[in-house]
Amino acid sequence: MTVASDARLSSLDRMLDDSQVGETFATDMFAVVDAVDSSATLRRAVTDPGTPEGARRGLVHGLFDGKVDRAVADFVAEAATLRWAGGQTFAAALERQAVRAVLIVSDRGRELEDTEDQLFRFARLVESSPDLRNILADRSIERSKRQDLVGELLRGRATEATIMLAKRAVAARERTFANTIEGYVTVAAAQKNRVVATVRVAKPLTSDQLDRLRAALTKQIGREVAIQEVIDPDILGGVRVELGDEVFEGTVVDRLEAARRLFG
Repeated sequence: MTVASDARLSSLDRMLDDSQVGETFATDMFAVVDAVDSSATLRRAVTDPGTPEGARRGLVHGLFDGKVDRAVADFVAEAATLRWAGGQTFAAALERQAVRAVLIVSDRGRELEDTEDQLFRFARLVESSPDLRNILADRSIERSKRQDLVGELLRGRATEATIMLAKRAVAARERTFANTIEGYVTVAAAQKNRVVATVRVAKPLTSDQLDRLRAALTKQIGREVAIQEVIDPDILGGVRVELGDEVFEGTVVDRLEAARRLFG
């Protein structure tokens, strides 16, 4: 991601934080994203740097006023005045803000951490089940039917935000369902200025061990860390921490492998 694209996303983050995010904001924003995704002509029109900003703003209002919440139309119109690398980049940026809108409402209901954890766990469930993973990825099955399946699996077991985002992830904007959910979890953590650490262990850590690990990681990176624990029998012992692109090894397997390289 370039400095310019980071700046645009940060600008949209601030815009959303200053917006009136109501209960229907995310649903309407997703509808706009679907409209933009479905029309190459529209994508070009709203991101063409050769078109005056006022004209792009007017185009958005002409298309969406009266069809979506006014706050959503205003937000998209202002977003269209920024310089984008292309229509698909613009659509992805709007999708991110729709996800953030879901999470803002979840946070308002004090369910943000539950939503974050449930999304992570559901993604792990899907990845561990080849049949389920293949069904959700099968584009020959109508998206609505795949989304209904996700809803049935989570009904009564997750927050409304979790269900809404898990169903949305079926579209797999980030290549796969799991990758898309992983992106949502990262955005959820960022809502509280946290980063996500995936911790792989052979057996569940105790509360004290989790607290000490969290404190150590927070001290190392200077930001609060949200730990997502994964039980992996192949670890044998110790712990493997994945923090962004960094991996910290402290497992029996890792030490055995190091010994094998030393004496092999």
